[in-house]
Amino acid sequence: MTAPVFVVEHFDAGGGGRYVLDGPEGRHAVSVKRLRAGEDVVLTDGAGRWADCVVLDTEGKDRLILQLDSVSEEPAEEPRVTVVQALPKGDRGELAVETMTEVGVDAIVPWAAARCITQWKGDRGVKALGKWRATAREAGKQSRRVRFPEVAEAATTRQVAALLAGADFAAVLHESGDTPLATADLPSTGDIVLVVGPEGGVAPEELALFEEAGARAYRLGRSVLRTSTAGTAAAAVLLARTGRWS
Repeated sequence: MTAPVFVVEHFDAGGGGRYVLDGPEGRHAVSVKRLRAGEDVVLTDGAGRWADCVVLDTEGKDRLILQLDSVSEEPAEEPRVTVVQALPKGDRGELAVETMTEVGVDAIVPWAAARCITQWKGDRGVKALGKWRATAREAGKQSRRVRFPEVAEAATTRQVAALLAGADFAAVLHESGDTPLATADLPSTGDIVLVVGPEGGVAPEELALFEEAGARAYRLGRSVLRTSTAGTAAAAVLLARTGRWS
């Protein structure tokens, strides 16, 4: 079992490398995980910096005393994989974010597609985006990542088209695609951007705009997946074929 991961804002240790993990993370480590002296933990800022630590002691219910000797930097992986995720209904958005984080997606862009039933407006949108970002953070910890995926602000269709135009490989999951995603010619570096449509599918005018921006339509498989699972399945195909899972 790999060491549990906790998120910190800094890596400043006192004399002799003594580091105090407190606040919500410290409380979780002491009162929920019940970590004890001699156990290993990993601290990370979620942006690639991390440190292996050993528990020295606990204080009360929310302070974990650690030995922190050095901090490392995990480089960003290549190629970078971004999934543009159309807004699903209910809590399926958090499910999509959770599983895509677990498989290793680097960035997630919420997309207000034309056929989305769910729309992020006003306070509701702010709250929903906060849930997506919190889910990415918790899933990043659970899957022992030290570089969590970025969850962007909700994008319009034209903003998605601009993102596709700048990609080294741009794909839209769509039933009209003649080429399976599993056989696509993928770059070894640069940016891969994948668009996952809503339950009602990508609208013809959206697909036309994306193709004009340089994207191609690809098939994922014979079965029809829900939008909340299609991104995870497609990301797994890409990560395996680019060598990032080797």
